[in-house]
Amino acid sequence: MVDLVVSKKIVIESHKGKYSACFIRGGMDHLNKNPIENAIYIIDSKICKLYANRIEMILSSQRVVKIEASEINKSLDKMPEYVRNLVFLNIKRGDPLVAIGGGIIQDITCFLATTIMRGLPWFFYPTTLLAQSDSCIGSKSSINSGEFKNILGTFLPPEQVVIDVDFLQTLDQREIFSGLGEMLKVHAINNPESFNLISDSYEKILDDPIIMEKFIFNSLSMKKKLIEIDEFDKGPRNIMNYGHSFGHAIESATNYAIPHGIAVTIGMDIANFVAVELGVSSMSAFERMHYVLDKNCKSYRHVPINIDSLLKALSKDKKNSISQLKLILPNKSGVIGIGLYDNNDKLKQSLEKYFGIYGEES
Repeated sequence: MVDLVVSKKIVIESHKGKYSACFIRGGMDHLNKNPIENAIYIIDSKICKLYANRIEMILSSQRVVKIEASEINKSLDKMPEYVRNLVFLNIKRGDPLVAIGGGIIQDITCFLATTIMRGLPWFFYPTTLLAQSDSCIGSKSSINSGEFKNILGTFLPPEQVVIDVDFLQTLDQREIFSGLGEMLKVHAINNPESFNLISDSYEKILDDPIIMEKFIFNSLSMKKKLIEIDEFDKGPRNIMNYGHSFGHAIESATNYAIPHGIAVTIGMDIANFVAVELGVSSMSAFERMHYVLDKNCKSYRHVPINIDSLLKALSKDKKNSISQLKLILPNKSGVIGIGLYDNNDKLKQSLEKYFGIYGEES
């Protein structure tokens, strides 16, 4: 029997009550030997292969839906297929869904749990750094529809999140850098000192699992403050989209050739540069953050990004209009804020200048 030890725990207040994010080494082994009653498991197909021996009893239960974690599979068109699978598994009202995977599996499971039979309980075992350090708390699901990314969604917190950092051992560098992008983001939002701390610790985080776990915990603690103030994303929580307006546009303009958290990293760097060009921030403030942001995305700097496609994707963002963009930019002190800016030639010239210095423009 696995000795179940909770090393750290964060308790989040939500509209459905309290739920916890528990750090448990061996949490997946415990679930495998002590399955949740009547649960149906929605699992990343890659996890099924990598950890077949650790989830053998879960897989043998037959109450499993395997999904490849791709943007295409996180679309409205795919939902009827997943519903059919659940109905085929004889799902009943009150049966819990258990998500095992990263953010895409989380989005799919949360969306289904919110809508099937007017609501089912769900649990989350995040297996990527991005999911463990950011998306696992906050209640939100986001689903794509056609060409529109994350245009549909719901709010339903899980019953519990179990973070088993052992999963990070099988992640490739791309996934680590992607998760670090979101960790850098929330530290920047918290305050300039927090960002300086994670920036100074960047190499140690990559080398030491204990330090990595500490910064995952710190990232969730920082996010907890915002989501408890604004669970439904009506105001203060919007600041969490720092780097995302440009990041989502980069994903769209490159057909997802750049992973989400790395696109967000580039998006933050662009936002910081645009802030300088618009007179909101200073070059010294840009350079303070650029050093570590550039390190985190350097392996994707070669990917060409078409500026016209980028601007088109920005205009399609649900937060923006054709004439104005809601951008989240730092000021000269490094404090992140939200403002409306004209979608005009000045912005395009700023982007051209940025890519002329730091990236590839197609």
